Amino acid sequence: MIKFLVFAAACFLLYKLITNDRKKKVEIKTTHNEDLAKEGVLVKDPVCGTYVSKDSDIRIKEGEEVRCFCSYECRDKYLKMIRS
Repeated sequence: MIKFLVFAAACFLLYKLITNDRKKKVEIKTTHNEDLAKEGVLVKDPVCGTYVSKDSDIRIKEGEEVRCFCSYECRDKYLKMIRS
């Protein structure tokens, strides 16, 4: 019984270490992308919120403003939204 409890505790600690590491990686990546967005290197996709390069191939021009998208699906969704 004691062996089982020690094993369960070890598994729990390992699980916590792994999930906390993933959260930190996501947080660091998000912060890095936001910093790049502030510098003007990345822009936010207006549909899904993903950061994409300002020089993205998937973009549309609305008047003076250029919108960049992460995928053709997001671009098509955006076009449907503005046409409705």
